Amino acid sequence: MAKEDLMVLDGQIEEILPDGRFRVLLENGHRLIAYTAGKMRRFRIRSVAGDRVQVEMTPYDLDKGRIIYRERTPGTGMGQRRR
Repeated sequence: MAKEDLMVLDGQIEEILPDGRFRVLLENGHRLIAYTAGKMRRFRIRSVAGDRVQVEMTPYDLDKGRIIYRERTPGTGMGQRRR
């Protein structure tokens, strides 16, 4: 599938499911099951319920998607580094 065929939509994580999957509520009210993209997994970017995310999905299967970006919220992120 070509990269141009993918749709990118905004949503919010509703629930964390087993096996590294998430239930995401999109802004248009549609719910889907999404998994974390490989680069997010490699850089250990963790997602929790309530996080705003961008989901990439194909127009052929509207019930599954891939989380490609987690929006940063104030007060979260790296704390002070230990020495």
